[in-house]
Amino acid sequence: MRCPSQTEDEEGRLRALADYGLRPGVVLPSLDAIVEIAARMFDVPVAAVNMIGSDHVFLPASVGIGVCDDRREVSFCAHAINQDEVLVIEDALLDVRFHDNPLVRDGIIRFYAGVPLRTRSGHALGALCVIDSEPRAAFSRQDSARLRDLASLVLDKLELRRLEVSATSIPPRLEASAAISPNAVICFDPESRITAWNEAAATMFGYQAAEIDGRPLDLLVAEDERAMVHKGVDLILAGAPPSNVGTDLTAVRANGDRFPVELYWSRWYEGDRMHFGAIVRDMTDQRRERDALYHLANFDTLTGLPNRNLLHQRAAEAIRRASGAALILTDLDGFKDVNDTLGHGAGDAVLQVVTQRLLGLVPPGSTAARVGGDAFAVLLVEDCDPLRLARLAREIGAAIAEPIVVEGHEVRIAASSGLAVAPDHGETVEELTSSADLALFQAKSGGRGRACLFIPALRAEAVARRRYEAELHRAVERSEFVLFYQPQIRLGDGALAGAEALIRWKHPERGLLAPAAFLPALESGALAARVGSWILRTACAQAASWRCDQPDFKISVNLFAEQFRTGSLVQDVHEALTANDLPAEALELEITENIILDQQEVVLRQLRELRKLGVALSFDDFGTGFASLNMLRTCPVTHLKIDKSFTQSIHRSQQDQAIVLSILDLAQKLGLEVVAEGVEKKADARFLREHGCTKGQGYHFGRPVPAAVFGELFWPEQRTA
Repeated sequence: MRCPSQTEDEEGRLRALADYGLRPGVVLPSLDAIVEIAARMFDVPVAAVNMIGSDHVFLPASVGIGVCDDRREVSFCAHAINQDEVLVIEDALLDVRFHDNPLVRDGIIRFYAGVPLRTRSGHALGALCVIDSEPRAAFSRQDSARLRDLASLVLDKLELRRLEVSATSIPPRLEASAAISPNAVICFDPESRITAWNEAAATMFGYQAAEIDGRPLDLLVAEDERAMVHKGVDLILAGAPPSNVGTDLTAVRANGDRFPVELYWSRWYEGDRMHFGAIVRDMTDQRRERDALYHLANFDTLTGLPNRNLLHQRAAEAIRRASGAALILTDLDGFKDVNDTLGHGAGDAVLQVVTQRLLGLVPPGSTAARVGGDAFAVLLVEDCDPLRLARLAREIGAAIAEPIVVEGHEVRIAASSGLAVAPDHGETVEELTSSADLALFQAKSGGRGRACLFIPALRAEAVARRRYEAELHRAVERSEFVLFYQPQIRLGDGALAGAEALIRWKHPERGLLAPAAFLPALESGALAARVGSWILRTACAQAASWRCDQPDFKISVNLFAEQFRTGSLVQDVHEALTANDLPAEALELEITENIILDQQEVVLRQLRELRKLGVALSFDDFGTGFASLNMLRTCPVTHLKIDKSFTQSIHRSQQDQAIVLSILDLAQKLGLEVVAEGVEKKADARFLREHGCTKGQGYHFGRPVPAAVFGELFWPEQRTA
């Protein structure tokens, strides 16, 4: 651990610190609001004003700090005062100065940002800092500027403290301090007649000293607040000590202008007669800054809506009052594509339009907020009937789905919503938000533009997903996933055309698991792209081996949505083909409607690049989605896969038979091949063949089996790789 060095003028720095009357045990309530704003602004659990003594540090104001080591040698702020810029430590464990610091070893500090609090004389009294027990990837220049702005407010408060300390001593010292103070200092007698003031006071109020001497203090105070001033003087005359907390007043200049001030009282005796002093601070700029900081901490700068912080406060208040609260969390489906294709300026314009549509729907007394990049929320209070909530969610979805014209482009997005009601779905803000999040996850898993009300089963499913997430990581690390292969048969002659690669999980405790047991958790987690890449490589290697026995053999592989988000799918496919010397026409990639709708432009761009490679593209589960036909206009597919729900009903349902025949007719006119899934009966296969279906797949031809079994079934005299 590297101990902080002392400043060049350590003796002068400690003398300056003494002028402020700051020592261990002294707290300054006037600084509390600033450290609270700092904690909220930077979303950290800890913020503090830390003063550096000779060998210990102490905190006049802090939030989130309990008992901790106060030695100067372990203090991060003791390092911060030795520089002019903001000291930023993104991860203390990786910094040679702090990695073995007790505060780091004990898990108290991983991230630190501190700005020195330097007086007009140039001495650093201490630092304003923000702290987190978790590392942070970055602290931007804008963040540093905001922290310095907050430090300026702290220094303003400290200057008032210095003048207060001076004023509570003997008058000559007050006069000396007043003469050099940038703040107005006014002296008056028990009858509230002005006896003296400094040049700063004359400038502030617009009077000459001769004009004001002996005049009543009321002359400088707004009429409706004079009674409060008189009451304060009477209390002190009665023996009450002056408060060390500033009094907010509205002052009046010589020209009649009103302006906000902060006033600190002091008193002293000349013989038996009590005299008063007031340190007056023009708060016009500070109020403006305070309002700006409040707005920054509680409102979204782009849309002007309340942000997550203010939403949390209002929801907590509604729950505390037990007046009822309900939450709608809404995510925009397809918004990322707007940013990716039209740019962030267009994306911002879309968000502003969405905001106006949202504000046009929320009832009075409710709060509409932006809680993330493309995430919004609506908080309703009192009337929180679930049916009304669901109706509002549908109205929000319908409004957002209306076309938006941006920069000459028509943009269409959708909105998925999760709904929760307090106290049934949560007795705290955190529980209510968690329930709405789970409902939103459920809505999004069912496709675009849906809304879902929380039910307890969703939390149980979330617990199961978390369990699966840990187990899935273990499965990847221990190679527990395997591929099974289901044959695809040419219906014209009954010959083997290829196979679809299907993932299975050899779970060490629950045995062989089918995709339905784990695929939803895998697709929604962080491993989807990694596992999808493994499936692609493994299937291509197996197909290359089987093509030695059957040169026209083709392999079909399902893709995950996450593989498109990584941006490396085309490269991954190219590398898998090249590594196995597999021609592109031997690979067929299967996609679903949901993958395209979630990120349409991004997906379509990559699909076009894959077609340029020569890879076949299959539209899986065709006919089950509401936009399948529309997708054929833009998606460069070569194959359609009829969903098994239609195939298995062609002899039981006239409607399903009509749908299958329509798909076959459509495919023929568009020049697309058709694969029918779920073929379980010979009659089904014959019907499909007679009506132009190219290939079939299902239990009638063979179940999914491991590679070794597949080889034995179709090339019994050849050695399977």
